[in-house]
Amino acid sequence: MNRHTTDQLTDGLFICLGVLSAAFGLKGLLLPSQFIDGGVTGVCLLLANSLGWSLPVLLVVINVPFLMLARVVIGRTFAIKTAIAIGLLAIAVGAINFPFLTEDRLLVAIFGGFFIGTGIGLSMRGGGVLDGTEVLAIFLSRKVGAKVSDWVILINVVIFLAAAAILSVEQALYSLLTYIVASKALDFIIDGVEEYTGVTIISKQNIAIRTALIEQIGCGVTIYRGQGGFGYTGRKDEDHDILYVVITRLEIRKLTLLVQDIDARAFITMSSISDVHGGMIKRRPLVDD
Repeated sequence: MNRHTTDQLTDGLFICLGVLSAAFGLKGLLLPSQFIDGGVTGVCLLLANSLGWSLPVLLVVINVPFLMLARVVIGRTFAIKTAIAIGLLAIAVGAINFPFLTEDRLLVAIFGGFFIGTGIGLSMRGGGVLDGTEVLAIFLSRKVGAKVSDWVILINVVIFLAAAAILSVEQALYSLLTYIVASKALDFIIDGVEEYTGVTIISKQNIAIRTALIEQIGCGVTIYRGQGGFGYTGRKDEDHDILYVVITRLEIRKLTLLVQDIDARAFITMSSISDVHGGMIKRRPLVDD
């Protein structure tokens, strides 16, 4: 089995697991309690709750324009995987009888959001999405301006205001809680517990720091040349090595203390990284021959 086939099977597994998780959150928790989520899924739930229309049919029909938009904005492969994911979600919601777990509205809001966010995150890991909101936000960002996240927030504000007017303010607030939990679950699935951080270190003691990073933290180190501009003593034109490492957020404190023990005046910058591929993040343990 070649790598392409393996990757396709892995993507398919992620999408199927995501569909099952989201379907359980929708039909098993949110729909019986008349709660909604954000985005296109929220619109489908709002129409199903207020007008009694079929949720599986709404999931397909309302997402069709966003699938066409995804083909233009992102690409054909993404649009196909998204169409498959949404089709499977509609089938799962319509065909599977999920057990009724609880009438507690707080538990419904929290765990409904958790299962939906997990489902969307797993589907994104598989190369598609279960909701067209992000596609619309990307399109509006390119055409009108403003950040994608700003458009996502604006779209969801409109949806929850409509929920407050059509359903009730209390249900809208519970639904907002569902959306917040879903967003956090999505972030966790995409970023994981080991969210990566890129660290740049500038110090005259770069050789000692590099050795300590490799030996005590066990991370890979990239070295590139830099030239000073302006520092404590004024203008600086000398060349020096700059160290760059990628670590998990759990290792930030350890790295900072290690560098400061060697050079208290070292310049350190950090930036969040959602994911990494290739290279060496952690040194492999030494194995005796």
